[in-house]
Amino acid sequence: MTVPEIITGTTLSSARLDKALAEATGLSRARVQGLIDDGRVEVAGKPAASASAKVAADTPFRIEIPPAIAAEAAPEDIALTVVYEDEHLIVIDKPAGMVVHPAAGNYTGTLVNALLHHCRGQLSGIGGVARPGIVHRIDKDTSGLLVVAKSDAAHEGLAAQFAAHSVHRRYLAVCAGHPSPAEGTIDARVGRSDADRKKMTVLPNNSSRGKTAVTHYKLIERFESAALIECRLETGRTHQVRVHFASIGHALLGDPAYARIPKPLRPVFEELGFTRQALHAAELGFVHPVNGEMLHFRSDLPRDMQELIDQLR
Repeated sequence: MTVPEIITGTTLSSARLDKALAEATGLSRARVQGLIDDGRVEVAGKPAASASAKVAADTPFRIEIPPAIAAEAAPEDIALTVVYEDEHLIVIDKPAGMVVHPAAGNYTGTLVNALLHHCRGQLSGIGGVARPGIVHRIDKDTSGLLVVAKSDAAHEGLAAQFAAHSVHRRYLAVCAGHPSPAEGTIDARVGRSDADRKKMTVLPNNSSRGKTAVTHYKLIERFESAALIECRLETGRTHQVRVHFASIGHALLGDPAYARIPKPLRPVFEELGFTRQALHAAELGFVHPVNGEMLHFRSDLPRDMQELIDQLR
């Protein structure tokens, strides 16, 4: 029988109980609140009654953390390219074709299924569930870097950085034509399309629908009918880069949802069998949510995108 983990100590500051306990233990405030509601927290020898109660510094506490329950997704032995890993987080270089999270039509073979196998016994429980903490995603047919939390503290810290837009994300893409100006910013709200609910679309910036989305771009290399561009994401909306560039008339080559392959380039795509959007998450940088270290990772272009660029040259 698996026994609960017991955490004892004293509060570090005078504050709301949930805030003080989160600071002292590294648990998220949401997790602390749930444990208080479940009657698993004692303060000064008495059951904690309310997460919002004020508590003094140096107050003794005891927290009982039940074993994390199994996640609904099943672990699968799928090879992963691990760029970095410690007890709190893991950085993966995801191949094109892999879905990040199980959903309708993709309940197996996902990154989450692979991580449940790879990280078995190492997941301390995100909100009490033994699952990887997905704090951002990249599309199925986009390749490249993403970070996943293994602990509650890492999940909360990473989510806060993404919400504050402080995470460094640099993508490489191949688009149709030559964007003008060669360097600039696309600031256009992105939301669900009324015409096709599987697609996103650009909306007026004064719209009450969708979310603000900002992409900074720079043209790196010109080809005859296309260009290699880099994109720095200030926000991270669904299909953001793909929708933004389609909206200015320079859709990403190979994008099955938002683009058609320009006629002059069709022989190249047929020869290579290139059938995905030419988009790669090449750089990822963030502050380690537990130890404060600045981490920065790079991923080389995958073979299919490099071959496409070589042919375009």
